Amino acid sequence: MRKLLICALALGGFAASAQAADLSVDSLKDPLPEKLSFAGVTVYGTLDVGYAYQDHGYAASNSFYTGFNYAPNEATNVLGRQSAVMNNAMSQSFVGVKVEESIGAGFVALGKIESGFNPISGELADACKSLLQNPTKSPSLNAYGDGGRCGQFLNGQAYAGVSNASYGTLTVGRHNSFMTDGVGTYDPNHGSYAFSMIGYSGSAAGGVGTTETSRWDNSVKYVYQFGPAHAGVMYSAGGDGTSILGDAVGANVGAAYKGLSIDAYYTQENAAVNLTSAYVPVAGVVPTGFNYNISNNEAYSVMGKYTMDLGGGFKDEGPSSKITFFGGYVHIDMSNPDHAQSYYANQHTLNGYSLLNADSKGGFTTDKIVQTAWAGATYETGAWSFTGAYYHLNQNTYKDGANATRNGGDQDWVSGVVDYKFNKHFDVYTGVSWVDYTGAWKGAGTSESVAVASGLRLKF
Repeated sequence: MRKLLICALALGGFAASAQAADLSVDSLKDPLPEKLSFAGVTVYGTLDVGYAYQDHGYAASNSFYTGFNYAPNEATNVLGRQSAVMNNAMSQSFVGVKVEESIGAGFVALGKIESGFNPISGELADACKSLLQNPTKSPSLNAYGDGGRCGQFLNGQAYAGVSNASYGTLTVGRHNSFMTDGVGTYDPNHGSYAFSMIGYSGSAAGGVGTTETSRWDNSVKYVYQFGPAHAGVMYSAGGDGTSILGDAVGANVGAAYKGLSIDAYYTQENAAVNLTSAYVPVAGVVPTGFNYNISNNEAYSVMGKYTMDLGGGFKDEGPSSKITFFGGYVHIDMSNPDHAQSYYANQHTLNGYSLLNADSKGGFTTDKIVQTAWAGATYETGAWSFTGAYYHLNQNTYKDGANATRNGGDQDWVSGVVDYKFNKHFDVYTGVSWVDYTGAWKGAGTSESVAVASGLRLKF
């Protein structure tokens, strides 16, 4: 029965996409202008809604912006089937404003602010709130998890700066880490929560071990383009109230030539905050803050893609067929910060939430090593695109701060997605993800999980 339901949902999504192909794209009027701009100010965003099914997991969450826990852990894999109206399966819904204005001498003043939200509930994206709503991690509760968006009004990027074709671009504020930008470019599923391991799990790549650090507050970022090559550096001063209590540095170098693009990244985050659970000092007391630990995270990565023009299109869609191959590798080393106890001795907050109790199982006697690799391809022909991807994550066995052994393990994630674009502003999609896990993530139940999601996106 379970397999029949999965097949029915998948086939229903494919049928909807196929019926979309029967419509003439040219006959559908695009009601939106090319872009919503006036006097150098542009409003833009994405709205992603649909329906999803998961054979093992918690009920959908109104706060946790992924909706479901698409990569089940040792608790969720013993739970039952879930299905719900869903948001953000393919892309994070958000609204943003950007400014670009020439100020003379070849310089352009620029700025950007973005805020992610959950269109189904109307709430701001808030992973921290989802943890507070599930303090006991009971199987009867909703999906939850830590994340880089924790209810801030501006939970995406928020920065301002200047750009010059000869001197590069310098911005100050809240930025995506270089690794997060890399996931958006080199992930076959471009950071999808439902279909990509490195999109769903910020700690596997973008946040280099700590999902909260996918975006850096109090940071400065400089990028420079020279012909086909580019390079960049960034620095965060961190501080209380942010996801990095110490500071952080990042570097990027890469190049693009014809159909080939490749980038290398380095990141060092000092005293990065990992939320482990809601803090419940007395049974029955409503939690107001979190158990947590901190770590120094060092990572290096290489990512690339190659696009081939295949000439003729699919049926009558025109000569626009191409295939793009994607791949990447991330190596992350997590260790105790210098003077860790002095950090724990002080009271901290994170995005307005209180960090109340240093997790006694946190910290590292030996380093925790996380390695993530992926490969995939997207075939595009006319309005259609077909994506297949494979992701693998390995975590070593290490000893925590209490010298207790924490088992390692592996996760394998395979996904396939079909997308049909009516025009540049509107598309429909359907996809399937299969996840298999061993070791640290395997509980008493099954070692695998399947999720199916279909939806539509409006981009403006």
